Amino acid sequence: MSHRIDYTKAAPEGYKAFGGVYAYLQKCSLPEDLIMQVYLRVSQINGCAYCIDMHSRDLIKQGMTVDKLVLIPVWREAGSVFDDRERAALAWAETVTRVAETGVPDADYAAATAQFNDRELADLTYAIGLMNAFNRLGVTFRVAPAAAR
Repeated sequence: MSHRIDYTKAAPEGYKAFGGVYAYLQKCSLPEDLIMQVYLRVSQINGCAYCIDMHSRDLIKQGMTVDKLVLIPVWREAGSVFDDRERAALAWAETVTRVAETGVPDADYAAATAQFNDRELADLTYAIGLMNAFNRLGVTFRVAPAAAR
């Protein structure tokens, strides 16, 4: 994979604006580990190697076991490894990320609102949107994961 441009240097104001959303999410109503799981799942769906590598490493640093980490792509089949809120967040991440395919059906919204209040759901959706944007930058500009440098 050949790196294209460094978008953080080509348009630093845009990167800083995304950074503002990221900083907000670090202080938002949701636990950091839940947001990180969502970041990882969105990145897996979008195939962003840089983000998958980064978020996997971050989750391990935060104390997530490798046993749980490797089951994030198949969380539906992982039984009790993920709690109800984690399952709801991962399901919401999938339906929102695949919005062109899913249209985010009412059943998915109802499942998310059963676990999250309005502010939490808005914060979760900001996190999903932010990671989708970062994934598009990473994939488009061929940002190499740390493991490949």
